[in-house]
Amino acid sequence: MVMRFRARYNLVLLCALASWMAACGRTREPVTPASGLRVVASIPPIADFARQVGGDRVQVETLVPAGASPHTYEPTPAQLRAVVLARVLVLNGVGLEFWADKVISSADNADLAIVTVSDGMKIIAGDADEPGGNPHTWLNPVNAMLQVEKIRDVFIQADPGGAGAYRANAEKYLEQLRVLDGEIRAEVAGFSSRQFIAFHSAWSYFAGEYGLEEAAVIERSPGRDASPSEIAEIIMKAREIKARAIFAEPQFSARAAETIADECGARVLFLNPLGIPPDYRYVDLMRYNMSQIAEALR
Repeated sequence: MVMRFRARYNLVLLCALASWMAACGRTREPVTPASGLRVVASIPPIADFARQVGGDRVQVETLVPAGASPHTYEPTPAQLRAVVLARVLVLNGVGLEFWADKVISSADNADLAIVTVSDGMKIIAGDADEPGGNPHTWLNPVNAMLQVEKIRDVFIQADPGGAGAYRANAEKYLEQLRVLDGEIRAEVAGFSSRQFIAFHSAWSYFAGEYGLEEAAVIERSPGRDASPSEIAEIIMKAREIKARAIFAEPQFSARAAETIADECGARVLFLNPLGIPPDYRYVDLMRYNMSQIAEALR
């Protein structure tokens, strides 16, 4: 199902980009503090990283809104045109942006600097629909620090005149991420349980960094509901680990999580991998997620 959707989407994408390029061409302004470095980021977390590093020297557009699933989201024609005009494209990678190769090729933007922030990281194996691995690297704040550094470097490449500002902004933000990392480690040290049940495998990098374990996930493949037999297995696992909470996500229906929670005497809590619009801040989001995890495992 996912593969058929992606094939149809690629065709629509190619037609849209061809139409723009034939009808209106491309205009590109020089980078100045007034106009800003044009940046397109695929998902809200890395868009926030870009804004934190870029400050008032960048204009950042996010393709996948916080309330949508990046596994299946279709960027709109207006969003895709932003790639034609951009100077920097920031991608997560690991197959999350299934449309990226077609967009980049069709945009034919010779000035476009592309950075894939997960490059060089140790990637956790994904499910059958994620042959490149688990893409949720940003949910580990230690990974987030490396991603911020990659964004800093590509901004300096695209706008050398802003190098000093980008370095200073990045260091200030990296310090915020170091503080966040320390807070999480201190909180986890007091947990009475280390295992949890998540909606999908978004939290594998977080769990691995902080000594926790995703004991089970409800949605094993993007966009595929858990079968009755899979739900029964999760209920058994929840009882085994004495789960006090089952985690759902606001981007998806909580019905399966509610069923499992009812059967094992647990509550439903929400983890959010992408953020809460309109005022997205990664550090605030991760503190919220940590508070939810602590409520279940403390």
